[in-house]
Amino acid sequence: MDFCGEIKSELINHIIPFWNSMRDDEKGGFYGFMSHDLKLDKNAPKGVILHSRILWFYSNCYLVLKDKQCLENARHCYEFMTKYCVDRENGGVYWLMNADGTVNDSMKHTYCQAFFVYALASYYDASGDPEALKLAMEVFDTIEEKCTDEIAYLEAMSADWKLIPNDALSENGLMADKTMNTTLHLLEAYTELYRVHKDERVLSRIKFLIGLFLDKIFYAEEDRLLVFFDREFKVIGDIHSYGHDIEATWLLDRACEVIGDKELTEKVSAMNKRIVANIAKIAYENNSLNNERENEKINKIRVWWVQAEAVVGFLNGYQKYGIEKYREMSENIWGYIKAELIDKREGGEWISQIEEDKRPTEKPVVDPWKCPYHNGRMCLEVLKRS
Repeated sequence: MDFCGEIKSELINHIIPFWNSMRDDEKGGFYGFMSHDLKLDKNAPKGVILHSRILWFYSNCYLVLKDKQCLENARHCYEFMTKYCVDRENGGVYWLMNADGTVNDSMKHTYCQAFFVYALASYYDASGDPEALKLAMEVFDTIEEKCTDEIAYLEAMSADWKLIPNDALSENGLMADKTMNTTLHLLEAYTELYRVHKDERVLSRIKFLIGLFLDKIFYAEEDRLLVFFDREFKVIGDIHSYGHDIEATWLLDRACEVIGDKELTEKVSAMNKRIVANIAKIAYENNSLNNERENEKINKIRVWWVQAEAVVGFLNGYQKYGIEKYREMSENIWGYIKAELIDKREGGEWISQIEEDKRPTEKPVVDPWKCPYHNGRMCLEVLKRS
């Protein structure tokens, strides 16, 4: 198997061309919805998370591939986001826009703010536009002012920053006040922001976020990360998200690499080694990764982003710890992706989910969550690590 060559081809010849076709030159940004049967809805709402991830994707494709069309698509996305998605009165970015850029859902979610910062930092690196960095720092300041309490980070708020129920990131019948997912992607965003702009305030919050993982989110008795929490950061529910565990290991490693803190690096490495070993033992099955466990029930649906993160997570585990089976797992999961998740239909991208009986679900190809972030980032990470 030409692991790196195949993944580079998937990025250049499939993922990038698909998302190029989603560009909306009439109303700006990118189209927000394509159904499972490949029907494009040009009038569908446009997710701000989706657009942040598209901006991040094209910025990083340019940084790795030096393809000027990618930088142009990043600029196109950036212009839509800065024109329509930013709340100039109250700060931060909205949750969902209409196709024409008017506000559809004015919720302010910390998760969404994080991805906007993540995207702007990468776009600044790709374009050199100082306005992108300036806005990234403004939203960083807004997060720190509006989205924190004395313990950690809050989740969902109204347009004027009043707390509302966290419907967007709660699931499994639980309503979480704080989540591992938002904490992880804040860390990811701040890591990228600090990489391009060595601000001491950002560094301080990166160390704080890493501390949350070490002290509150890592459940040492079972070598896993906890998922949902109440306002006091006490765990609620018994859920183990296999995809988030394997994703978190390499993102935490990346944060440590960027900030260069030896003590934190050693602590995180020891934690991650246990998490990767646990996921390899309990979640890897049939050359792919099961989705999650809720109470005693294991969900074996194959989700597109979980498989993409597993490729990177196990490759990172192999590079960090020299354990050969992790490299084999990474390559085997890529084999599964090729066979089952990459859409062979003309005009398709990746299948969202595969049921336990191996039938594709009818989930959309593009929606406010389905984006080029996980699969595109998988390709870019493999290329950078080869």
